[in-house]
Amino acid sequence: MRQDKPFEARMKLKAAEIGFAACGVARADAAPAAGRRLREWLADGAHGSMLWMEARAHHRESPAALWPEVRSVIALGMSYAPATDPLALADAGEHARISVYAQGGDYHDVIKRRLKELARWIVVEAPGADVKVFVDTAPVMEKPLAEAAGLGWQGKHTNLVSRSHGSWLFLGAIYTTLALDPDAAGQGSCGSCDACQTACPTDAFPAPYRLDARRCISYLTIEHKGPIPHEFRAAIGNRIYGCDDCLAVCPWNKFAAAAQANRAFAPRAELTAPELADLLALDDAAFREVFAGSPIKRIGRGRWVRNCLIAAGNSDSAALVAPVAALLDDPAPEVRGAAVWALSRLDRLRFAAERAARLAGEGDAGVRAEWSLTDPAATA
Repeated sequence: MRQDKPFEARMKLKAAEIGFAACGVARADAAPAAGRRLREWLADGAHGSMLWMEARAHHRESPAALWPEVRSVIALGMSYAPATDPLALADAGEHARISVYAQGGDYHDVIKRRLKELARWIVVEAPGADVKVFVDTAPVMEKPLAEAAGLGWQGKHTNLVSRSHGSWLFLGAIYTTLALDPDAAGQGSCGSCDACQTACPTDAFPAPYRLDARRCISYLTIEHKGPIPHEFRAAIGNRIYGCDDCLAVCPWNKFAAAAQANRAFAPRAELTAPELADLLALDDAAFREVFAGSPIKRIGRGRWVRNCLIAAGNSDSAALVAPVAALLDDPAPEVRGAAVWALSRLDRLRFAAERAARLAGEGDAGVRAEWSLTDPAATA
C-alpha cells in the first residue's frame, strides 16, 4: 500500500479490504439536527416501549455527549443486498417471511469484528490515536452520521439510502480523537417518490422522513412485548420477524447487486421460506438450538411463536389448525392468547368448542380477553 497517500485514502482502502462496502468521514459535530429530531420523536412517544431510547437519549444526541474527546466519526457500511425478492412470499400463507437481515448470522457480531480490525489498523498507522467502535446497540445515531460522512442520505423511510447499495447497508461507526478530513455530506435524492410510504402495510409513516415505531411491523414483531394490538394483526400477514417492504420497494435498489453483499450475511436455507407448521412446533430448547448465532434468538421463544401464530391466523390454512390448537395449552400467556386469535380465524367451529371448554379455567386476564373478544355465536 502506498504510504504517500493521505491517511484517509489509505484507511478507506483498508476498510474495503476488510469487507466494508462504504466508508466516509464526518466531523464529530456534523449532525447537529439529529439530537433535536430525536427529542421530538421521543416526546411524541413514537418509540413505543423502547425505553432504552429514552434512558440514553442524552448520549445519542451527539458523539461528544457520549465521548467528549471525539473529533471525527468514521462511518462504515456493509451491504446485505438480497439475492432474491424479499416480497416473493407475500402470498405464500403457509410459509413465513423473515426479514432479509435476520436470515443469516448475527450482523452485530460480524460488523463489530470488522470494526475492531479497522480500529487496530488505525492505532498502528496513527500512533497516539484513541478509537471506540459502535454497532447498532450503542447509543449512536448511525444514520445521521452516515449521511454526514457521505455514505448516502436518510430516505423517506428513515433508513439510509445509498446510490451504490440502495437501502441495503448495515451501519457501524468508529469514533476517534484524530482530526480527519471530512467527506462531503450525502445529498437526498428521494424526490417525489413515495414508494416506501405507500408500501407500509400498517401506515407507520405519519409523514415522509418520520416513523411511528408503534405501528411498524419490525417493532411489533421484534421489540414489542405481550399481545400484538388487534388493529395490526391482519396487516402483518406472514411476516414473523421484521418487515422489508419499505426497503424492498426503494428504486435505488436497482444499483445494489447481491454479489456485492458480504458472504457473512448469506441466508440460511432453512430461513428463506420456512413452513409455519415447523416453526409452531418449536419448544424453548429447540428454539435456542435452531437460532443459535442468529439475531432472532434475542426475542425469545415466546415472542417468536406469538408472531408465528399471528401469521398462521392470516394463512387461511386448514393444515395449521392442529398445530395452532396445540398451543392453547402453552405455558406462556402471550402464546396462548395468540393461539386463541389464530384459531378464531382458521376454524370457527373448533374455536367455539374450545372457548366453551377453556374460558372459565383460564387464569390469565389477557388470554381471557382474547377468548372474549370473539363471539363464537357470530363465528359459528
